[in-house]
Amino acid sequence: MKAALPLRSGCLWYKTMQNKKHRILIIEDDKEIAVIERDFLEINGFDVVIETNGTEGEKLALSGDFSLIILDLMLPGKDGMTICREIRDKIDIPILMVTARVEDNEKIRGLGFGADDYIVKPFSPTELVARVKSHLARYERLTRNSGRQKAPDEMDFGRLRINNETLRVYVDEAEITLTHKEYELLYFLASNPEIVFSKEQIYDKIWGEDMYGDLKTVTVHISRLREKIEKDPANPLHLQTIWGAGYRFLP
Repeated sequence: MKAALPLRSGCLWYKTMQNKKHRILIIEDDKEIAVIERDFLEINGFDVVIETNGTEGEKLALSGDFSLIILDLMLPGKDGMTICREIRDKIDIPILMVTARVEDNEKIRGLGFGADDYIVKPFSPTELVARVKSHLARYERLTRNSGRQKAPDEMDFGRLRINNETLRVYVDEAEITLTHKEYELLYFLASNPEIVFSKEQIYDKIWGEDMYGDLKTVTVHISRLREKIEKDPANPLHLQTIWGAGYRFLP
């Protein structure tokens, strides 16, 4: 069993609204890469824990108080795909998958197993930090209860209900489990019924990283949402594809 590499102190100026540093878990068996990732994240004010073994990394992810997980695809003990699939239903925090593979099917599999985004090696540490900051900021905006509701608390579309006060979604009165990105995407489209949004517009709105992004992320998340909310995902009632233009939500 490999022990987690020790923490190193980071800059003290970066704090969350609760005056706590975000804790990032890096599950990566290449220690040199993991240390570089850690150093750049700590320079930007994050607390970082490194684990080099997949099995132990999954245990840490489920037991630790982490804000985001950076998860390598190829790991000893247990691979990243399996870890992502097994922890996604138990914790809802951003998961950024790191892969040395460039095949589209590997990227799509990672997103299909619940990863919020992926980054392909080799990548610049500044890109990694930008991705981490963006995902954390959007996750906080989604989960924060500010008390200032800008839209109706609940949208009722018959068999589909979206409650923005509790951040819960119901299909045929049964609550379904969505990741924060899935919820944010569904809520955005449902709040703008019948408006067609391009993949670029959706990615910019939900992920906000158009300079780094891959539009397949949008396609995979739409597909996952259809599997969860549509009676017939192959012939969706709500999440419709407008060929050559994008997607729209029909009430």
